[in-house]
Amino acid sequence: MSSDWKLLSIGECLEKVVDNRGKTPPISEVETNFGLIEINAIVGSNKHPDYAAVRKYVTPSTYESWFRAGHPRIGDILFSTVGSIAEVAIFNGGSGCIAQNLVGLRPNKSIIDPDYLYYVLINPVTRSKLKTLDISSVQPSIKVPHLLATEISVPDVTVQKEITSVLSAIDDRITLLRETNTTLEAIAQAMFKSWFVDFDPVHAKQQGRAPEGMDDATAALFPDSFEESELGLVPKGWRVEPLTEVFDFREGPGIRNWQYTNSDQGTRFINIRCIQDGDLTIETANRITDEEANGKYAHFHLQAWDVVVSTSGTLGRSAIVRQEHLPLMLNTSVIRFQPITNKMLFCFLYEYLNSTEFLFKLESMASGSVQKNFGPMHLKQMKLVCPPIDLVSHYESVCRPLFEKLIENRASINTLATLRDTLLPRLISGQLRLPDMEVIS
Repeated sequence: MSSDWKLLSIGECLEKVVDNRGKTPPISEVETNFGLIEINAIVGSNKHPDYAAVRKYVTPSTYESWFRAGHPRIGDILFSTVGSIAEVAIFNGGSGCIAQNLVGLRPNKSIIDPDYLYYVLINPVTRSKLKTLDISSVQPSIKVPHLLATEISVPDVTVQKEITSVLSAIDDRITLLRETNTTLEAIAQAMFKSWFVDFDPVHAKQQGRAPEGMDDATAALFPDSFEESELGLVPKGWRVEPLTEVFDFREGPGIRNWQYTNSDQGTRFINIRCIQDGDLTIETANRITDEEANGKYAHFHLQAWDVVVSTSGTLGRSAIVRQEHLPLMLNTSVIRFQPITNKMLFCFLYEYLNSTEFLFKLESMASGSVQKNFGPMHLKQMKLVCPPIDLVSHYESVCRPLFEKLIENRASINTLATLRDTLLPRLISGQLRLPDMEVIS
């Protein structure tokens, strides 16, 4: 630590700790303006809570009366104390309240900048230190007094803000790219739902109207009536196909612990934990020897643009395999999907695997009383409505550029995150001073 930096406890840097009464408050039966922020909303690499993950709400009266230490304010650091411990996010607005396994750390801004405290807490060195505070044998748990007693390095607030301006610039770029990707995915998803789930163009033509926002050539690809099928009314001429006739899939082999190389050499293989936020996180993936990977497991190698789907626990989490992930292999609890040539194309396949229809089928067909699972035997029972290949091809021509941009953005996000994670521990320890580096603008 640099000589002009102070060593302070986290508690000395705070104005207040915000929490609830240590148990779950009464939950509203209807959605309100007061969301209950739980750990799932702050897990991951996002700087701010994922408010889309909020699924529970409290009534206005509960919001006013339940929480003994008040409510989180903009700039409060949300910190998880039970379960997935030491997850962190900065509260950035709204009428949220925090669940029992979170606390809000309100920085004393004359001592510590909220962004600086956030970056200190996500620093791998700090996280490792905090995880040693786990006091539970059942599930990980940190006592708040132990958290507050943890010491951190703190420079002058002016220096803190200079450091966080660099790190925040990188995070802002990451956030912008993620928002762009969310928009790209929403466009492809909305078109898929309109064309292939709600059949909006067919309904329009049946009623003698031109499909909204569609040119004549595209409209001509849709019929103007419906017919009965085993799956109900479908556009005339469209076919009901077994999933196995249009999607090629392969289940992972079930590689055992004793086969792992326990080194940074060899071929990585994925499991469920590698599928996060619609992408693959493979940095901590286990490996087997290249000899084994290219030998008896050669047919389990993944390819760019494969779609992988989780088959156990949280069913249906999916990701697209990118070129930079390779070489990479399947393992148990994950199934690889590819479109069958001349029968299906990538964009339709991807959107179907992320559709409400498919996810509902997974949940309803999955087996297991403790943890649900599905596999090839369930997929072989599924059928779906398939439009003619020329319409699928047109959808591909429209949406493929969206996915190519999305893949490009994900690669940029990974590069930026690696840069941030490299700079972060050196900057907040004083090992790297801003005059010594080219400031990122």
